[in-house]
Amino acid sequence: MALPAHPLRPLSEAEMEQARAVTIDTHATDASTTLTFRIIQLFEPKKAELVEFLKAEHAGTTPSSVPSRQAEVLFDIVKDGQAQLTEVVVDLDARKIAETRSFPALGNQTSLTLSEFGQFQDNCLASDVFAEALKEFEIPENFKITIDPWPYGGQDADEDIPRYMQGLVYARDSTSGNDDSNHYGYPLPIIPVMDMATKKIVRVDRMATGGKGDSMHAETKGDTPRKLFEHNKPAEYIPELLNLTLRQDAKPINVVQPEGASFKVHSDNLVEWQKWRFRLGFTPREGAVLHDVCYDGRPIMYRLSLSEMTVPYGDPRPPYHRKQAFDFGDGGCGRAANNLELGCDCLGAIHYFDAYMADAEGKPTLSKNVVCLHEQDNGIGWKHTNFRTNRAVVTRLRELVVQYIVTLANYEYIFAYKLDNAGGITVETRATGIVSVVPIDHGKTSDYGNVVGPGVLAQNHQHIFAVRADPNIDSYTSGETAIVVEETHRIPMNPETNPHGNGYEVRRDLVSRPRFFDAEPKLNRIVRIENSTRKNPVSGKNVAYKFTPSPTQLMLADEGSVQAARAQFATHHVWVTGYRDRELWAAGELTNQSRKETGGVKDMTERGDWFAGAEGTDDGGAGGAGQQSSPVIWSVFGLTHNPRVEDWPVMPVEIHQIHIRPSDFFTANPALDVPPSANKASVLVPCCNGKEEGTGTGTATANGEGGSVQKDPVAHMQGTKEVDPAELPIRNGEGGQDDKGKDKDKRRLSTTLSNLFGLGKK
Repeated sequence: MALPAHPLRPLSEAEMEQARAVTIDTHATDASTTLTFRIIQLFEPKKAELVEFLKAEHAGTTPSSVPSRQAEVLFDIVKDGQAQLTEVVVDLDARKIAETRSFPALGNQTSLTLSEFGQFQDNCLASDVFAEALKEFEIPENFKITIDPWPYGGQDADEDIPRYMQGLVYARDSTSGNDDSNHYGYPLPIIPVMDMATKKIVRVDRMATGGKGDSMHAETKGDTPRKLFEHNKPAEYIPELLNLTLRQDAKPINVVQPEGASFKVHSDNLVEWQKWRFRLGFTPREGAVLHDVCYDGRPIMYRLSLSEMTVPYGDPRPPYHRKQAFDFGDGGCGRAANNLELGCDCLGAIHYFDAYMADAEGKPTLSKNVVCLHEQDNGIGWKHTNFRTNRAVVTRLRELVVQYIVTLANYEYIFAYKLDNAGGITVETRATGIVSVVPIDHGKTSDYGNVVGPGVLAQNHQHIFAVRADPNIDSYTSGETAIVVEETHRIPMNPETNPHGNGYEVRRDLVSRPRFFDAEPKLNRIVRIENSTRKNPVSGKNVAYKFTPSPTQLMLADEGSVQAARAQFATHHVWVTGYRDRELWAAGELTNQSRKETGGVKDMTERGDWFAGAEGTDDGGAGGAGQQSSPVIWSVFGLTHNPRVEDWPVMPVEIHQIHIRPSDFFTANPALDVPPSANKASVLVPCCNGKEEGTGTGTATANGEGGSVQKDPVAHMQGTKEVDPAELPIRNGEGGQDDKGKDKDKRRLSTTLSNLFGLGKK
C-alpha cells in the first residue's frame, strides 16, 4: 500500500487537475459562466493538526491521523461581463468543496497575474484613447512603444473604482535589431490607466517633467507635437550592444565538489544537510518557503518565509503619489520567479526545484528551476592559534543556500535562506535590475530623484521588506515559545555595585502580548526567541535563538498619507503577533488598490491576544477577538534608495541580511565537530611574474616560507613558551613610591613583553 503524500508536499500535477475539475463542476454551472483561474496551490493544514503529525514523524511512530490533502483555488466567476473573485478550498481526498469565500468588487483587489500584464500592453496599443495621447509627441523613427504594467496604487480619497491597472510608457530604439535593447533610456511623460474588467483605457494621465522650482503638474498640451529624445542616449547593458571592451583579465573561478554535494533531497521536497532538516514549499505569492526547520532533531522554525515588500516612491507630483508597489501582494514573487540556469545564477553542485503554476484556464504549467539548492564557502568559521605552541586550528563556515530570483518589470530581487554548519540561519535579500525612471527636461535636476542619463530621472524610493518567522524553539508544544527583548545598559558609577564605572547590565523584557518595537543599536537591542520551559544545562538560561533588528530607515511617507496607511507594517522594525491559521501577510491579504492596511500586522496586534504567562486572560478590549496564542515574529527592514549614476543602466546588488543565531541553544560551539582541513586545490600566486624581486611586503618564496621576522615568535606574539611566574624578572624604576612605600615601577613582567620592548635590559 502506497504511503499517503506528506501534508507539506506541494501539489502534484494530478492534484491540481483534480482541484480544477472540482471547481469547474461546482461553479461553471451554465454556458454563460466562465472561470478565470488565478491560483491553485496547497492549502496548508491547520497548525494544530500538522504539529501532531510532525511529532509522530520525528518520533518515528505512526501518526494517529494524517491531515487531508487540500487545494486552495482562487478564481474569477465571469458572467455577463462581470467578474466575481472567489476562493474555494477543495478537499482532494473527498473530491468536494470544503470552504468558499467571495470578495467584494470594489475596494482592495487581489494580485495581478502575468496574463493580465500581457493584456495591458496589448489593449493599450490597440486603444484609440492611448493613440490620441501619443499624438502629443513626435517620436523618432525606429522607436517602438513598450509599456511596463504597474498596479494602480492606493486610491485617492474621492475614488471608488473597480479593478484598475496603470503603466509606465517607454520607447525602444529598434535600429540595432536587438529586442533586448534597453527601452528604459527613453521614457514618455504619460501613464495610461485601464479598467481590467472592460479592458478599456479609461484615461491617460500626463506627467510633470520639470526640475527644481518647476510646477508639480504637467505642462499644458501644446498646439504642435513635442519632440522627444532629442538629447537622450542609449543606455545598453547587454554585452553585444555595449560601447565598451569587456574585461580580459578575469580568470575563471570554479566551484568544484569532486565528491559531490553533501545534501540530500527527497521526492517530497524534504532536504537534509549536515544536521539540518527542512521541507521546501513554493507558493505563487511568496516563492520559496521553509517548513519544519530542525537542527540535529530539534525544531527551530515551524515556518519561515518572505511575507511582503512595499516600494513607495518619494516623488509627490501627481500621479506619482500612487506609485507604490507591494511586490508580494500586488503581483506575486513566486509567479515572477526566474528559470535559473546552471553555472549562472547558482554555482557548484546544484539541485533545482520545479513548481507547477495554474494558468488562466486552471491548467497546471511547469515552471522549471525556480529554486536552486547548493553549498557555498563563506570564509573562516572559527579559528584559534595557541601562541605558545604556534598551533592553529581553523575550520570553514559552510552554508546551504536556498535561493530564488524574481523579475518584476524593471527590478530583480534575489532571495536566499542560508543555513550554516554552526546552527545559524540567514535570510538575505539582494536588489538589482534597473531603477524605475521617468522623463525630465534636458539640463534640469530634481529634488525627487537623480538624473542618471540625459532626460532620464531615477526617482527616490524605498524597498521595505517583511520576513515572517513562526518559531517553535526546541518544542512543538503550543505555549512554550516566548519572545524576550534584551537590552544592554550602562550601570551608573556608584560605590556599591560599580565603583570604577566600567560595569554594565543586561535587561530583559518578556513580550507577554502582541506589540511592536524598533531597533536600537545604542542599547544593543536583540530579540531572543526562547523555549520558556527548557534550560541550558551550562548557563542555566532558557534555550533560545536570537536576532538583532536591522536599524534601517522605515516608511518616510507622512503618517496621514495613503502610502503610509496601506503599509503600516513598514513603520516599525519588529512586530510580534498572535498566531492564527492562514495569517501570512504583513500588509494584509489584499494589498492591490488598498487605501489602508487591512488584516495586516497592525490589526493583529490590536485584537487583544496574549501569550503564555501573561497576567490576565481577557480580550484586551477587542470585543472578544483576543485569545491565548503562540508568538509570530515579523522582522522589517528597508533600503532607502536615492539612486546614484552608478546604478544606471543596471544597478549593482544592494545586499541586506538578517542573522538568526543560536543563543544558549547548545552546550558548546555547535561547529566544534567540523573537521579542520587544508584545501588542496589552493595554490600560491607569487608576485613579480614569478621572480623573487625586491624586499617589499607580499614577497614570498616558492615554498611559502618567509624570512627571519616571520619566524621570530616574540615579534609575532606566537610560539612563546609558558613561563613560571616566580621566574619573571623584576625591574626597579625611578617613578617614586606608592602609598605603601613600594616602587611604583617595580613590576613582574612576562618574558615575552620584556624581550619585545627591551625592558629589563641594562
